[in-house]
Amino acid sequence: MKCSMLLLGLGLAAAPLAAPVAARAQAPAPLGIGLEGFAYPYPVRFLPLTRDNEAQRLAYMDVAPAAAPNGRTAILLHGRNFPASYWQPVIVALSRAGYRVVVPDQLGFGKSSKPVGPFGFDRMAADTVALLDALGLARVDVVAHSMGGMLAIRLARNAPDRVNSLVLEAPLGLEDYRFAVPPVSNDVLLQREGALTAEAYRRQLITSYALSLPPAAIEPFVEIRERVKDSGEYPRWLQSFVNSYQAIWGQPVVHEIPLVTAPALFVMGANDHNAPGKPYAPPELQPGMGQNAAHARALAARMADGRAEIIEGVGHLVHMEATERFNELTLEFLNSH
Repeated sequence: MKCSMLLLGLGLAAAPLAAPVAARAQAPAPLGIGLEGFAYPYPVRFLPLTRDNEAQRLAYMDVAPAAAPNGRTAILLHGRNFPASYWQPVIVALSRAGYRVVVPDQLGFGKSSKPVGPFGFDRMAADTVALLDALGLARVDVVAHSMGGMLAIRLARNAPDRVNSLVLEAPLGLEDYRFAVPPVSNDVLLQREGALTAEAYRRQLITSYALSLPPAAIEPFVEIRERVKDSGEYPRWLQSFVNSYQAIWGQPVVHEIPLVTAPALFVMGANDHNAPGKPYAPPELQPGMGQNAAHARALAARMADGRAEIIEGVGHLVHMEATERFNELTLEFLNSH
């Protein structure tokens, strides 16, 4: 039941995903790089923005409370490899608890436009503030996963008056990856990402993220990537995706985390040792990378109001691997602040 809900939240029916993509009799239709033809669980709206002197559109879902409104809004910030639709189990829980829930796809991801210039967390934070302004939201609670955690830290530092509290689910950026990983050129990244097969990407998700999910819950992410490959605009998508790696590697936030004044809860999977760029690091440095639970505990202790919760038996996708526990921790924390 839980797996079926997750699959529907990703816009894909559960039944066809039980077998790998290659085993199907007929290949699925291509997806546009704005995920045209891929259903999100709630209506999608667009905010006009400008990036690199080009008109862009930032996609977002705006979900009203499903119970008596509590007057608060939560904004959910996605990870690098995931569309905003994967937040559905968290949207449901927050909405039922009286929260308005705003769920954007950052530029470069999901249904938003795909700029091809360099990415920056400062720019992404400014885009997020522009969305809050457009929706008339003075202050929000932030729930952020993976790369979204890096954005959340920069948002809390750049616009502290807009952030009431932070829930950081398996955030990236708990170490400075530049200390172990040398620079990798865009040419190398484009070649390697472009050559990644469905099976290799599936294996990368399972191993790098230490996922405890059943195969059927992982397959939608693989299918999205494979279907986007068949788009005529795939080279633009690929360039945008590679640029986001450079931001994660080259724009560390770990040094800023202790300076965040908003109350913060880290929710970590005990098995999550993900560290972007680890394959490019010298072999002798790789084992020391990705000690994420330990990093979260240490950083929380240095914050004005920080706390870390470690969930045993799960990896990087905590809100999908341990949905009930994640929602329980999140609501308990938000409701106490």
